[in-house]
Amino acid sequence: MSAHASNDGPDFDLRRLDSYLREWLGGSAITHVTRTSGGMSNPTYFVTHGDWRAVLRKQPNSVLMPSAHAIDREYRVLTALQDSAVPTPKPFRYCEDREVLGTPFYLMEWLEGRVVYDYALPGFSREERTACYRSMCMTLAEIHRLDFAGLGLGDYGRPGNYFARQLNRWSRLWSEYRRGDDDNPALDRMVLWLGERVPASETLALCHGDFRMANVVFHPTEPRVIGVLDWELSTLGHPLVDLAFNSQAWRMAPDENGGLLGLRLDEMGIPDEQQYLDHYYECAAATERLTVFHQVFAMFRGAVGSAGVAARGDLGNNVLPDAAKVGRRLARAYATRGMALIEGEP
Repeated sequence: MSAHASNDGPDFDLRRLDSYLREWLGGSAITHVTRTSGGMSNPTYFVTHGDWRAVLRKQPNSVLMPSAHAIDREYRVLTALQDSAVPTPKPFRYCEDREVLGTPFYLMEWLEGRVVYDYALPGFSREERTACYRSMCMTLAEIHRLDFAGLGLGDYGRPGNYFARQLNRWSRLWSEYRRGDDDNPALDRMVLWLGERVPASETLALCHGDFRMANVVFHPTEPRVIGVLDWELSTLGHPLVDLAFNSQAWRMAPDENGGLLGLRLDEMGIPDEQQYLDHYYECAAATERLTVFHQVFAMFRGAVGSAGVAARGDLGNNVLPDAAKVGRRLARAYATRGMALIEGEP
């Protein structure tokens, strides 16, 4: 995967990983580790052991919340999706023994491809951008069309109204993440607005939870998705929340998680928001359509998730050195965009 490498070293004893790999793979090869940059949750590393290569995902050394950094769920869903229509890296091994690296971790396939953090797809041609967006959209639809029960994921989410459960969970997270000097009144207003409008819907699908440009891998030379990464927030839920989160890019500025707002999309070969949504509806055979509630809900999730990045940054428990500052800025940006959606309602 062509993700960026960081100069920071691993947050574990490399000798222990080397010993673990030698016991598992055999031989006397030397293990080398490079930490990736760009992620804001679970530390991720490129690992080479002789000619063998893999990606290692682990929990940070100081977990903020018991329910956070659920890499066991990541490993489970990657395993379940191996023979499905959804492209994912092959999972190699899960280790829950904290004596090895200090936290649970897993190893998975190192995909040869391109990971891009900017929705504008810099360096791509106009035609490539068009094809990449079609492939990304089709991949999201494939996730939602999966027979999750047939894949052994029938118990992958809790029963009850998905929106009510998620609103309660993420509101609770916001109350735990915020500090005394945090001031995000727009986020507080979104919570109230959403709480008064929870829809009733029986639609259920496997949801990625964080489906965005940075979490897909494009082929090294072709404009198509060859892998979906970072399943930490995956669950059984309403597919339109995934779609709303994915389509946030059209309502966020380029300096707000690489959004598209204000760019000349037609000249770039990027579909407008409605074109993208219509393509998803067709690919997913969707019977429901995105509403302002779904969009605001996604902005709310983005805001709380960013507040979590800031909280982990305050504890020194994040990949980015300026995580606290970046997280707070993004939390306010998401909340501001969410309130703009609310205030734009007739």
